[in-house]
Amino acid sequence: MGDTAQQMSKEQWVYSFGGGSADGNTSMKNLLGGKGANLAEMARLGLPVPPGFTITTAVCTAYYDNGETYPGGLDAEVDAALKAIEAETGKTFGDADNPLLVSVRSGARASMPGMMDTVLNLGLSEVTVEGLAKKAGERFAYDSYRRFIQMYSNVVLGVKHDVFEHLLDDYKERQDYQLDTEMTADDWKEIIVQYKAAVKKQLGKPFPDDPREQLWGAITAVFGSWMNDRAILYRKLNDIPAEWGTAVNVQSMVFGNMGDTSATGVAFTRDPSTGEKTFYGEFLINAQGEDVVAGIRTPAPISRSRADALGSDEAPLEEAMPKVYEELVEVADTLESHYRDMQDIEFTVEDNKLYMLQTRSGKRTAAAALKIAVDMAEEGLINEEEAVLRLMPGQLDQLLHPTIAPDAKRDVIVKGLPASPGAAVGKVVFDSDEAAELAEKGEDVILMRVETSPEDIHGMHAARAIVTSRGGMTSHAAVVARGMGRPCVCGAGTLQIDPAKGLFRAGGREFKKGDVVTIDGAEGEVLVGAIDMVQPDLSGDFGKLMEWADRARRLKVRTNAETPADVETAKNFGAEGIGLCRTEHMFFDAERIPVVRSMILAEGKKGREAALSKLLPMQRGDFAEIFRIMEDRPCTIRLLDPPLHEFLPHSEDEMAEVAKSAGVSVDTLKSQANELHESNPMLGHRGCRLGITYPEIYEMQARAIFEAAVQVAKETGYKPVPEVMIPLVATQKELDILKAKVDATAKAVFSETGTELEYLVGTMIELPRACLQAGKIAESAAFFSFGTNDLTQTTLGISRDDAARFLKAYEEQGIYEKDPFVTLDQTGVGELVQMAAERGRKTRPDIKLGICGEHGGDPASVMFCDSLGLDYVSCSPYRVPIARLAAAHAALNK
Repeated sequence: MGDTAQQMSKEQWVYSFGGGSADGNTSMKNLLGGKGANLAEMARLGLPVPPGFTITTAVCTAYYDNGETYPGGLDAEVDAALKAIEAETGKTFGDADNPLLVSVRSGARASMPGMMDTVLNLGLSEVTVEGLAKKAGERFAYDSYRRFIQMYSNVVLGVKHDVFEHLLDDYKERQDYQLDTEMTADDWKEIIVQYKAAVKKQLGKPFPDDPREQLWGAITAVFGSWMNDRAILYRKLNDIPAEWGTAVNVQSMVFGNMGDTSATGVAFTRDPSTGEKTFYGEFLINAQGEDVVAGIRTPAPISRSRADALGSDEAPLEEAMPKVYEELVEVADTLESHYRDMQDIEFTVEDNKLYMLQTRSGKRTAAAALKIAVDMAEEGLINEEEAVLRLMPGQLDQLLHPTIAPDAKRDVIVKGLPASPGAAVGKVVFDSDEAAELAEKGEDVILMRVETSPEDIHGMHAARAIVTSRGGMTSHAAVVARGMGRPCVCGAGTLQIDPAKGLFRAGGREFKKGDVVTIDGAEGEVLVGAIDMVQPDLSGDFGKLMEWADRARRLKVRTNAETPADVETAKNFGAEGIGLCRTEHMFFDAERIPVVRSMILAEGKKGREAALSKLLPMQRGDFAEIFRIMEDRPCTIRLLDPPLHEFLPHSEDEMAEVAKSAGVSVDTLKSQANELHESNPMLGHRGCRLGITYPEIYEMQARAIFEAAVQVAKETGYKPVPEVMIPLVATQKELDILKAKVDATAKAVFSETGTELEYLVGTMIELPRACLQAGKIAESAAFFSFGTNDLTQTTLGISRDDAARFLKAYEEQGIYEKDPFVTLDQTGVGELVQMAAERGRKTRPDIKLGICGEHGGDPASVMFCDSLGLDYVSCSPYRVPIARLAAAHAALNK
């Protein structure tokens, strides 16, 4: 926050904009927030921006640092900025004849759509409403006043929205009105009396009539909303630090609800769902901006082409207001060219005059982000490296998973707007709390609501997909779902949702809570049951961008895989080798587990060797398949790691079956199982400790590896590169003993086959002692692979399997910023990794260094690994592209 510190020293808290000039600009996003910086920039570009001012994020920080009090001098700066708006507009704040009305909005440096509070029409009072009535008509003035009372009471005074809705609904029913448009000025005057009475009854004091009191109440409410529950959750989900704070934007009101020559809307310079270069948006005639984004009324498309694509009967803005449409397209082109990114713009038309209220880089789906980045690079707007940085690694998750099979039988329940693409299957729920609870238990849920609000954020995040019966493509549900990568169907008008009865109806059919449905966000359809999915197509733009990413990155990316299917998938995703082949996974195969068990139950070394001789050809076949797929890419194969008891049966039936096949009694089997039982097996007889006590196991695996490598080399002409990894080493001596056995086995195989291949012997660093002794261990190890799952467990003293019970509380209280099993604990575990890397390199400068824990696919952890100069990360197959892109970001951000 360098800008902030600099401005604080000057004690400038308020920045004005409008009339073709501005105190700030787009580079001051940290201080002015995204909205304030962009309003200033649009004003500088000469675009039609209503004048206003921004109270900086530094004020927010000072406000919370000083016990929720404002810094000295702020009120004088606000007064001066208000005078500048008055001079620009020719209106006066609080004036009885020509009143200035303002909006008060939040604006953090990171976009947080719908998470914080907004107040419109501020400055209306018993006195000023009469002045507005003379200028714009009685009905409009009193409708605006009742809207202001409702919004201000809800946002600033804490009176629930429902209180006013009930009063309005009751009034309309008594008068036999169906629509708000039937209400007259006298009706609104009566409603205002009722609203004010309700506020006084709820709060014990009257609704504030002084515009200046209203202004400071709204400013304080916006700063207060930075710490509301939904904003806190949104920041956590999107890695936005609380210390950034929000700015407050105060701007003169322009009215989209002054009749049929006025309108309001939201538009994107490209399609935020697909990325297509088409002007995309929605508008409402005779409405205020909140009506569009809140989903209260379903808006009309902006362009004729979009209206045709959606089959909309509503006249698009292009035909309803052709001159305004032309000007809007020109402004949109100017903004996209200026910012060199797809823009999300908010506009209002007051009596056929266009005003720009906001521009920001638009939220988009992963598919759209990919297409926009590649298209803009090819259009010359940005370069290839910028294109790579435009797609966030975490977004790729949305592109790497299945969609509905094209030939799948589709029983469509209801069709709405295709608000966010992708497909998901889950059980229907109608309540956000319930969605979160069920998701925590591992259930896949689909959240179905009439419309969503910011209070639903936790349920939306927990759900696999979201469906609403109201709202358009720019409603809260649509924008948030796209940002989260959740499939979403909005505005499914024939969908009748009855949360109280736990059911929904559509097309004459009824479905209950818990029924399974499939959501197709790309088509805007809700389908009966679970539908078949297909793998995504990762050619075209995806292939192009990943090629650019690969050119930019230094860090190599391998995969954690042992089955041929996973190895093939990872190779297709661009894996440059195997960083972890867990050989124990091969032992659980139905054909092998009896042989493994007979080896464990055998009496003495000879019995174990007899069983291992049966396992040898199986293991050799496993490794040969892997080497064939990976050709001459390096393959790190970890020798047996888990304690032997994991392979034994646990139920009585299984015990009886194994005893019978092994030719021993159940009691004997139970006795041997009890002997192998450990109180804390994670820290027990496992890893290299098995190799030390039962060297024949590791010798069999080493022979299988080398025989397979030689076999594949002879068959294919490729030269496989086996990297034999000894797990859980704590001392150099353990590694020396086991490396000698691996080397002897390699020598024997090469002698027997007449073929020699290169190979490495290294170790998995997963104990703090190994990190401390890395200099000594590197004398024997050709490579280190950091097993960050166990290194996290052993460093923090936390069992990964049991941590879920309390880690959430730790995250909420900021003890750990992130779950340390998801994102590497850089200051603890990371420091050990750094120390081991430095000590290992000091002993052996050419030592190969990588990580193979789950952190290898986490973007933040990948960037940390790059900063340490590790050679590679290894992750699960579907996270390989994510790691490739994260590695490119790490290199480019340097």
